[in-house]
Amino acid sequence: MLGVVENHSLPRTAAFFDLDKTVIAKSSTLTFSKSFYRGGLINRRAALRTAYAQFVFLTGRADHEQMERMRKYLSALCRGWNVQQVKEIVAETLHDLIDPIIYDEAASLIEEHHTAGRDVVIVSTSGAEVVEPIGELLGADRVVATRMVVEDGVFTGEVAYYAYGPTKAEAIAELAESEGYDLSRCYAYSDSVTDLPMLEAVGHPHTVNPDRALRREATARGWPVLSFNRPVRLKQRRPSLAMPPRPALAVAAAVGAAAATAGLLWYTNRRRALYARI
Repeated sequence: MLGVVENHSLPRTAAFFDLDKTVIAKSSTLTFSKSFYRGGLINRRAALRTAYAQFVFLTGRADHEQMERMRKYLSALCRGWNVQQVKEIVAETLHDLIDPIIYDEAASLIEEHHTAGRDVVIVSTSGAEVVEPIGELLGADRVVATRMVVEDGVFTGEVAYYAYGPTKAEAIAELAESEGYDLSRCYAYSDSVTDLPMLEAVGHPHTVNPDRALRREATARGWPVLSFNRPVRLKQRRPSLAMPPRPALAVAAAVGAAAATAGLLWYTNRRRALYARI
């Protein structure tokens, strides 16, 4: 039970979700490596290397230094890629690759937060070209994601904004200011200790399938530890838990290397709360 429907005379609230291994069972970026290979963006060697990186990520053996090396590698790898081609590949393969690995438990939580009148924000280290379509698939209201520098329609290989560690918390703080969220009443979910600043920024932090370091922190601080282990296609979920066919209400991301920003791109009507309690 996440509490009563929000009283809209009070400050607004939101639920912030990390994406990889929190909402979906794999790395969102690395999951598309085969599609990028088939589309001619990467060669066989790069495809095999990203497959190995996916394995390291899934087994929880990727520490901060490995994540940094992975970031540099992927940034260099995408240098020269046509942005529109990347978006088309993601759009064509999104349902086949991402839909089957969405945690049923996460989808239910997203639905429950919406029912309670809270915005849902996906906050991910993966690139915006991947995260934004996934956010729309999930019915998220906003997205904060890593953004690459683009010139003449292609990636330069430089990072404009890296949504990782403290910058996630900074982006959340800026969203709270621009959207009027009361962070003391907001929720956050993550599997990684690197998201500790994001979890500390809200009044209701939750850990999901936490790594060892985050589990220790959760135990010491008395934070809830959730176990998500049921990846399921959204259409195969029980009717009472089926995700609504609502579009993403807004897609926001931080832009700029000096500080985290998260601007509102577009906003449609919010779904009204359906029940008095969830």
